[in-house]
Amino acid sequence: MIRGYVMNGEDILAVMCFREMLKFGFLANGYTFSPLIKACLGLGFVGLDRVGATVHGFVLKLGFGDDGFVGSGLIEFYAGNCEMGDARKVFDEMSVKDVVVWTSLIDGYGKNEDVESARMVFDEMPRKSVVSWSAMMAAYSRVGEFEEVVYLFETMQELGVRPNESVLVSVLTACGNIGALAQGLWVHSYAKRYHFDSNTILATALVDMYSKCGHPDLALSVFKSISVKDTGAWNAIISGLSMNGKAKTSLDLLTEMASVKIQPSAATFVAILTACTHANLVKEGVELFNQMDKRYGVKQQFEHYACVVDLFARAGMLEDAMEFVENKLGGVGKGDANVWGALLGDANVWGALLGACRTYGKVEIGNKVWRKLAEMKVSDYGVCVVSYNMYKEASWKREAEEVRNMISELGLKKTPGCSAVEVDGVFREFVSGDKTHSLTQEIHKTLDSLLNVARLVELH
Repeated sequence: MIRGYVMNGEDILAVMCFREMLKFGFLANGYTFSPLIKACLGLGFVGLDRVGATVHGFVLKLGFGDDGFVGSGLIEFYAGNCEMGDARKVFDEMSVKDVVVWTSLIDGYGKNEDVESARMVFDEMPRKSVVSWSAMMAAYSRVGEFEEVVYLFETMQELGVRPNESVLVSVLTACGNIGALAQGLWVHSYAKRYHFDSNTILATALVDMYSKCGHPDLALSVFKSISVKDTGAWNAIISGLSMNGKAKTSLDLLTEMASVKIQPSAATFVAILTACTHANLVKEGVELFNQMDKRYGVKQQFEHYACVVDLFARAGMLEDAMEFVENKLGGVGKGDANVWGALLGDANVWGALLGACRTYGKVEIGNKVWRKLAEMKVSDYGVCVVSYNMYKEASWKREAEEVRNMISELGLKKTPGCSAVEVDGVFREFVSGDKTHSLTQEIHKTLDSLLNVARLVELH
């Protein structure tokens, strides 16, 4: 009964059933506690997390503290409630720890973005399963340390550990994010060799990887090979083609997606609207935005409003951008508070709008936007700099000085840019202005030599 309630999402009924069970004198066992602890995790999200601590007390009282499934469940429960101290205590108090318990602790640390602790536990494991490797990779992915995911995969290969689909998906995601095409191609070849490429989730990861590495044709080829295409696969190819400037193809795929009765998601429209922005397809983008709810049943969210503002701004249609703000949102800082609150936090949108005002000399519109943003306590360095340059180039000296003083008073600074490059399968990460590399001087000398050669070629 308890398991059945949990499987159907009736967590409170599962706990009540447990109470009735104790009331009538029935003793619980490991099979009782495993689903019950899962129910307690669900209750934690509605403010009843102490129920889990009570169940933990019964676990200890009845002598199930060393049960592997119960222990891993308790670790998952505490980790899910961001109580990693208690999760670690459960782990430490277990006299017998199997690979499932170790992996649960790694996964818990990973989900709480404590990748250092996760790696420490991972390195201490006496025996690792492929799921353990996957959990560690997921931990690195969650905090954006994609190079570590690839390094970990290479270590797996050296140790002869055969990856599963989950591991390959993590590696492909990492390759896409750091542009590691060579490694991604190797994973694709491996997936084909062991017939993993028929897995829809893995194939979708391949589509995403090829798209992010600048190979939309390969992405489309993989997409066409997927026998059962779900919403995720369609979103991946539409987004991938969009980021590679193939807006027209993305729009055609949206029509095809609808024709095969696959429901597009909010993410689908973000991808296509972004593509319309970069391809300067203003008419198509606005029409698509207006059709979202009526034709496709997808309600417009702040990301979609942001895309349309950006669409008009990059096309130099600033009056249209402001009219859109006035008509759809009730004016700058008015209208739907949820939409505006989220829209305000998107510095890229306002940077693009203000940048367009600067480019097209629409300082009056830019001034109106900046005044409202300043009133809303915007503190993004990039937006402030764009505003300063807009005023300075238009000879609005007093306003330019105001922005400059604001930057100084708030102590705003530019975050150094970070890039990575793959050379012969080896990843090199570098930060703008970084001089910590042991071969910095040699690197600069080589770069100077190349620049001198380039200048000579240009002169001839």
